Amino acid sequence: MQPVQLETVPGCELCTAAQAQLIASSANWRVILVDDANYPGFCRVIWHQHVKEMTDLSEAERQEFMQVVWQVEAAQREVLLPHKINLASFGNMVPHLHWHVIPRYLDDAHFPNPVWAAAQTSGPAEAILSARRERLPQLIQAIQQRLSSK
Repeated sequence: MQPVQLETVPGCELCTAAQAQLIASSANWRVILVDDANYPGFCRVIWHQHVKEMTDLSEAERQEFMQVVWQVEAAQREVLLPHKINLASFGNMVPHLHWHVIPRYLDDAHFPNPVWAAAQTSGPAEAILSARRERLPQLIQAIQQRLSSK
């Protein structure tokens, strides 16, 4: 997959993000796999243009962007079989439009609270997390297939 050349804003970690695995991209957006050992399958959908709010996009762009978010969610549900999917778009710390798409399980360390809250438990055993990580190639393939047909 060819990386998309982005116009970057100095200091914006989403403009310059290189720490995550690229799953899919278009002229307008990209989907990355977030490197979070406790949340295998955590993805981020990032709009390339540095804008802060959904209403900064045209109606067609908003629809395109949300279709990507929904396809990522559908692939996570299909492959990872989570208890719940959390969708979040804050931008308080990084004012660059993006969505977090996070598979959640009853045994994760933060459930039922957001992954950014204080941990409620130590989370699942390493063997469970490892089994979830083993599904990541299938998840990547499912996301790529869903987005290649859009």
